[in-house]
Amino acid sequence: MSQPIVVEAIYEDGKLIVDRQLPLRDHTRVKVTIEPQESWVDRTYGMMEWTGDPEILRNAALDPNFDSLESA
Repeated sequence: MSQPIVVEAIYEDGKLIVDRQLPLRDHTRVKVTIEPQESWVDRTYGMMEWTGDPEILRNAALDPNFDSLESA
């Protein structure tokens, strides 16, 4: 058995579109495991002891005006 290949893909119009060319021959059958990616907001949910409305915190976290990369 060969090594697994891990790629990112987008599901669009009923098809998975991978982000790069794969080293496979046409019509090669593969086994696909789907692992949806969460946003960083969802991954870090609960790290801050926020007791307010979760939607307000989500909107603030996703607001580009609060992007930590811009302030660096």
